[in-house]
Amino acid sequence: MRALIFAAVIAVSGCSSLNPMDWTHKMEIQQGNYVTQDAVAKLKPGMTRSQVRFLLGTPLLTDAFHADRWDYKYSDVQKGKLDKDSNKLLTVYFKGDTLDRVEGSSQPAPIKPQEASAPAQEAKKP
Repeated sequence: MRALIFAAVIAVSGCSSLNPMDWTHKMEIQQGNYVTQDAVAKLKPGMTRSQVRFLLGTPLLTDAFHADRWDYKYSDVQKGKLDKDSNKLLTVYFKGDTLDRVEGSSQPAPIKPQEASAPAQEAKKP
């Protein structure tokens, strides 16, 4: 009987020492506009608002007080923590209906499957 009680006490105390926060599932949360460097490179001064919207998508923020400014914000939360490298803000300025300038940072262009496998194939060659 003592052995059974001792085993129960050990089992219960072992469970209480585990951090219950480690048991929870934390999702990856991507918020905002994922704007790549390739898309930003295609922007040219003088483009219309509709052309910019076609390239970059609808802006996350449009300010009623600054109608000539669109903000494209992106952030990524992984395992409950903000990834500082993915926290980007790109601001597009207009003069009237045409693009004036672009400020801020964008995401790197995604690696294409052919480009990712090319260095591996070259390394195998004698």
